[in-house]
Amino acid sequence: MAVTASGLYVKTFLDMHDGTDLNVDVINEAIKYALFTNTITPNFSTDTAYGVAPYNANEVSGTGYTAGGVTLGTKTYTESPTGTVMFDSADPSWSSATFSGARCGVGWDDTATVVADCALWLCNFGADFAVSSGTLTVLVASTGHYTLDLTP
Repeated sequence: MAVTASGLYVKTFLDMHDGTDLNVDVINEAIKYALFTNTITPNFSTDTAYGVAPYNANEVSGTGYTAGGVTLGTKTYTESPTGTVMFDSADPSWSSATFSGARCGVGWDDTATVVADCALWLCNFGADFAVSSGTLTVLVASTGHYTLDLTP
C-alpha cells in the first residue's frame, strides 16, 4: 500500500454529470482538506468519499490536527489559463501542531448530500512530512488544487 500519484476522483465527477444529481459547489460549500499517511492506496476510479475506505483509517493524528482536516478559505474557481478551469484556495495550515507521517492531502465536500462527504482530489506530497510544536502549511501550486483542461 502506498500513495503513488495525485489525481481527481473520477466517480465524483461522473456523479456530477450522470443523473445522480451530485451538486458540488466548491465556492459556497465547506470544502475540507484532510491529511493521510502513506498507508492508504487511493483508487481514483472507485473511491468515493472521506470516511469511506480507504479514508476511514490512517488519517494523520496529533496535537493541533482535527479529524476531517481544515476548511479551505478564500476559494476561487476560475478560467485560468484560457480553456482551463482552476480550483484554488488559501494554503491550508495547522498551527500549534505536532504530528508526523503526512504523505497526502484529500480535498472533500463536507456539505454534499447525494454522495455524503464526496472526495474531490488527492495531492501526493511525494514524501512524509511532520511538524513539532509549529505550523504545517501545504503550499498550493500556482495552478491551484486542480485544473481541468476543457480544450485539449
